[in-house]
Amino acid sequence: MLGSDKPIRVLYSFPHKLGASRICYTAWEQVRGLCAAGAEVLVFPGVLHRPLPAGITLRPTLARRQWRISYRLLGTLRACALHDWLVSRRLEALAGQIDIVHTWPLAALRTLQTAARMGIPAVLERPNAHTRFAYQVVQEECARLGVKLPRNHEHAWKPAVLAREEEEYQQAYRILCPSEFVVQTFLQQGFSRERLARHEYGFDETAFYATDSARARGSGLRVLFAGVCAVRKGLHYALEAWLRSPAHRQGTFLIAGEFLPAYARTLAAQLAHPSVRVLGNRNDLPDLMRQSDVLVLPSIEEGFGLVCAEAMGSGCVPLVSDACTDICVHMGNALVHHVGDVEALTRHLTLLQQDRELLERLRTACLRCAPQHTWTAAGRKLLQVYRQVIAEGTSDSAAPALRTCA
Repeated sequence: MLGSDKPIRVLYSFPHKLGASRICYTAWEQVRGLCAAGAEVLVFPGVLHRPLPAGITLRPTLARRQWRISYRLLGTLRACALHDWLVSRRLEALAGQIDIVHTWPLAALRTLQTAARMGIPAVLERPNAHTRFAYQVVQEECARLGVKLPRNHEHAWKPAVLAREEEEYQQAYRILCPSEFVVQTFLQQGFSRERLARHEYGFDETAFYATDSARARGSGLRVLFAGVCAVRKGLHYALEAWLRSPAHRQGTFLIAGEFLPAYARTLAAQLAHPSVRVLGNRNDLPDLMRQSDVLVLPSIEEGFGLVCAEAMGSGCVPLVSDACTDICVHMGNALVHHVGDVEALTRHLTLLQQDRELLERLRTACLRCAPQHTWTAAGRKLLQVYRQVIAEGTSDSAAPALRTCA
């Protein structure tokens, strides 16, 4: 069994542009947090987009010096499969040098199988809900709204993607879930809780922080929606609740993010309301959060919702659905409504417009608990999850046990 004082040796496999946006940013922060927590990290990214701290060993799979394989020309599935094959081959040469393998979806199958054959516990990151669940709920909501997703949209139904990811789920020794909502979507698909390991994402406290002088707190509520403006994020519910609430008469609803065109057309009348400001894609999100009272995120399905942690660190109170991260506690540091409950969200907006003392108490609670949810803290938590998984894997009597299926 690995001693508690011995650095954990991690092989971290990520098939995309490590350090770019969205999940590429999440993976980059994970690697950085693991290194800060004391792990020895060997990283196999497809391509490195942003430099990593010293002390991390880097071995890109789809790039060498100035030469890169084109994801667009090769196709995402083929690029991920190539990455997976290369990592699995390299893993075979690292016998006795790796304690745990960390993989990401669509590029994990061969690597997971190789790790199991070598008796190394391997975890699969799940940055979102179970794919079948996510496809179904988004498809149903799009049909209700009359929004047609482009064929290449991440939540358009893709049988090949679903088949590969579900096979990876079966092969992983543990599936890493960043929220209880994600856990529940796997339990609904028949997985045992023992197969699911809880960890957490975080926020960058050097960018997202509060300032007392950010803006004068006026009479009107300043509400911010930040993120991809897609059906799954539930912006339509937020707009409906906003225009039902008297808060819109004096307040402002800011939307920072890029729209799916069909979705924007469906919401055109609401977006044209004088109290609503569509800002487009922005790179000043920390400032927008510091200048806002509330972050609204009524997602119908979610993985973690990084903006929730970022808002808390900025002193911006989350008003979120219960599909979002469980670091948001109703009437503790946030107001939480059930997915699709427009009436509850309307009440919450009205409540914070009318009760500024409550708004300030929630804001104070956000700032008090925010240090527990930075990327540095998330790295320490993930390292502890690794230790637990390694201990469980070591206690198994034979390597095939590492391939336990749901």
